[in-house]
Amino acid sequence: MEELFARLDGILNNMEDPDISLEDAFSLYEQGMKDIRSCNEKLDLVEKKMMVIAEDGTEVPFA
Repeated sequence: MEELFARLDGILNNMEDPDISLEDAFSLYEQGMKDIRSCNEKLDLVEKKMMVIAEDGTEVPFA
């Protein structure tokens, strides 16, 4: 996950370059969107796996 965040940070830095071509900016945007979707998928999996302990000591899904 940290690797994806680092890659997204690099994409943002490259897109801020005033000399970047429109084609390169669009390509970076597409890659960034793919990385964001990947992050969201991983976060969704983690949320589904998270459990909390109820007052009676049983594990219940995190809501």
